[in-house]
Amino acid sequence: MTSDDSPAREGDAGLLTPVSAGSPAEAATGDGAVLRAMLDAEAALARAQAEAGGIPGRAAEAVTKTAGSGRFDARGLALRAGAGGNPVIPLVADLRAAVAQLSPGDEEFAHRGATSQDILDTALMLVAARTLDLIGADLAATAASLATLADRHRATVMAARTLTQHAVPTTFGLKAAGWRSLVLDAHDRVVRVRSTLPVQLGGAAGTLAAFEAYGMEGEGLVDAFARELGLSAPELPWHVLRTPVADLAGVLAFCAGALGKVAADVLVLSRTEVGEVAEGTGGVSSSMPHKRNPVRSVLLASAARQVPALVSTLYASMAAEDERPPGAWHAEWSPLREALRLCGGAARGAAVLCGELSVFPERMRGNLALGEAVGGVGTAEGMVARALGRGVLGAPGG
Repeated sequence: MTSDDSPAREGDAGLLTPVSAGSPAEAATGDGAVLRAMLDAEAALARAQAEAGGIPGRAAEAVTKTAGSGRFDARGLALRAGAGGNPVIPLVADLRAAVAQLSPGDEEFAHRGATSQDILDTALMLVAARTLDLIGADLAATAASLATLADRHRATVMAARTLTQHAVPTTFGLKAAGWRSLVLDAHDRVVRVRSTLPVQLGGAAGTLAAFEAYGMEGEGLVDAFARELGLSAPELPWHVLRTPVADLAGVLAFCAGALGKVAADVLVLSRTEVGEVAEGTGGVSSSMPHKRNPVRSVLLASAARQVPALVSTLYASMAAEDERPPGAWHAEWSPLREALRLCGGAARGAAVLCGELSVFPERMRGNLALGEAVGGVGTAEGMVARALGRGVLGAPGG
């Protein structure tokens, strides 16, 4: 049965995750995408081993062709994964059976010397790389929209609020520039961690001994494997050295938090009694048709609250005993995938939100005057004029 990336076919239609439902990140992290990445890893390993002289070239071709055939069933693999504790074990059995049909005798060369963790860790790094590419593009688009807002509103005066109360004047341009700074910081971190995501290859206990027993030089094989997949080559197998996952976790938490800050401000500024901004396409209410809910910001805020909890599991899994951990590794899979999915959905939502955000300068001035009326910023206009003259409240447009 052909696998399908559609979440509905996998039993999860995204009903409870509207922040990511329908987003490119959802497809990039679905069970079909994980299966595709595992097969990509198996095919790349076979090609790297053929390059290293460890298996015949025809076997590598057979494994690659079979891996790309679309004949593998994600649901069937999931149901059989319980027997061995991971989905690679039944996948390898199916892969070898399929290779045997295509090129009898070459099935023994599929997955040669590798362990399940080599394939699944590599596959999850591939899924992360493909999702981070999507996230990075959306963060760049968000930053560009915020640069436009910052430049357009560099002199749009509004009340700064500290501890929920009016403080002194600021400009919306400066606020948008601050959002942009956070988004750019997130983008830089995404690009950096994307460039360091490694393959995993160590064999049963991380010694590379199985590959060398077949006449392959371990370090060269790892380099070739990494080249095949567009990932980096680690200095050591990292079966229990979870730096790559921890680094990725930190970036995802930062990304979700940065976008959550933008959402938090939009949620406050779009309150009915504030009314200083509005989402370009506000959401509807099931019982109050007059409402224009800031749904994109709501969903971004939800992601910002979920990702840190998921990341805590990834950090906890660093305490992995021995050379292969019982449980710590297994605990990573679902939270890592969900954190990637949430960040991807949030990044896509932020790009739309910031590209369509409506700003109401007159309402900002009116609210600022309200603060003056109650004695909070009695010299507001003078303070603004002086600040603008010094360029303090202006925002860069780059």
